[in-house]
Amino acid sequence: MKDMSEYSRRRFLAQAAIAGASLSSSAWARDPLQKSNLGVELYTVRNIITKDPNGVLKSIADIGYSDVEVVYATLHQIWPGIQASGLKPVSAHVDAALWNSGGDPLDNVLAGLKEQGFQYAVYPYVDPKLRGGADVMKRFAQTLNQSGKASKKHDLTFCYHNHAFEFQPLGDTTGLQIFMSETDPATVGLELDIFWVSVAGHNPVDLLKTYTGRIPLLHLKDKAKGLPTQFNEKVPPSTFKEVGNGSIDIPAVLKAADAEGVKYYFVEQDQTPGDPIASLRESYEYLSKHFST
Repeated sequence: MKDMSEYSRRRFLAQAAIAGASLSSSAWARDPLQKSNLGVELYTVRNIITKDPNGVLKSIADIGYSDVEVVYATLHQIWPGIQASGLKPVSAHVDAALWNSGGDPLDNVLAGLKEQGFQYAVYPYVDPKLRGGADVMKRFAQTLNQSGKASKKHDLTFCYHNHAFEFQPLGDTTGLQIFMSETDPATVGLELDIFWVSVAGHNPVDLLKTYTGRIPLLHLKDKAKGLPTQFNEKVPPSTFKEVGNGSIDIPAVLKAADAEGVKYYFVEQDQTPGDPIASLRESYEYLSKHFST
């Protein structure tokens, strides 16, 4: 009986040690909110980057950002600067015309992105001429499915980037709901732009929870108070604010994004009041309190 008690005690201690190790591992697992996952969408600096790619990209790296999301149209001009800066090329916004046409031109672009080390390829914007009612949106969703397949062939993850128009009611649904329900979750993800979600009158936290696991990329940008809900992108330039200077609950967004599987965060400010580098620095100073080293 004494031997059995000793065995039970040892077994209990062993199980407790395993449980403790498991808890410790969970508690200290890599936090997605790390500065190594925080980058810049280079659309923010579009007006200055082609004039001095090396200088602009070095300034971004010096602020503390680790990653970049590029606009493909200017990638060939700035690629040497990206390499020199040490910034990690993570994602590329590829021209909508290439996605729409598909074929060899798109394949060549995607193959080049993979070779350069990119992980994501993004459909950036739907031309107003291509928008329409629910039937039009369903047909467009098939373009997204084809884009997802083309990207997967090159070992890239495809994402669709939202604006505000996708939230306009279309009967009992919306464009975004159609895009997400009519596309294959295995090949089509969403790059959630929290600014445009807010412009359309929605809470980004709700979208992050609705599409758990389908939002690997997040655009961090803030919005001025007082803008009425609208389903288009015609907003005053002053509506765009540095992260932490607007009306969006950024800590709540980051908490939800962390929980729902976001992998990379890109600061983007479509319009800045002055030097975009200064605005990026201000956003970083705010966000650095929420992202660990």
